This record gives sequence, C-alpha cells and structure tokens, in this order.
Amino acid sequence: MGSFSIWHWLVVLLIVVLVFGTKKLKNIGSDLGGAVKGFKDGMREGTAGDDAAAGTAATPPVGQVTGAAMPAADRNTIDVEAQRKS
Repeated sequence: MGSFSIWHWLVVLLIVVLVFGTKKLKNIGSDLGGAVKGFKDGMREGTAGDDAAAGTAATPPVGQVTGAAMPAADRNTIDVEAQRKS
C-alpha cells in the first residue's frame, strides 16, 4: 500500500506531459542542465582562484578595514545606536 507500482508512475508521467507539453518539459530539462553546468564551472573557478591566492599575501579591497589595521581600542568599541536599542 505504501509503494507505487509502475502503472501509477506511468499515469503520473502521462498527466505531467499532458499538462506541460513535451516542448516545455524539454526546455525545463535543458535549463536545469545548463544551471548545473554553470554551477560546476563556478565551483571549479572558485577553487582554482583559492589555490592561486593561497601562495600570495591577499590584500583587502580598497576601503575595507581589517582587524590588523585597527588599533586594539577600536576592536572592542560598541556602536552607540546598537547599545541604545538593546
């Protein structure tokens, strides 16, 4: 009772094809495949960029404040607005 037979799945497949049509299902499949391929390429580029940056000292983007550049007193400073609201 808990499992479906092959006939149940064939009926579901037939209903899906009738509702969406074969052209739309084909487009959905190709879009999904392209998205997976793009994701894999992005992950591959990200890991290649990490490997190249691991050997060099990374510089922060212009205007970004890092913990090393801040004096010790500023690291423990609490924003006044955040202090009033809490």
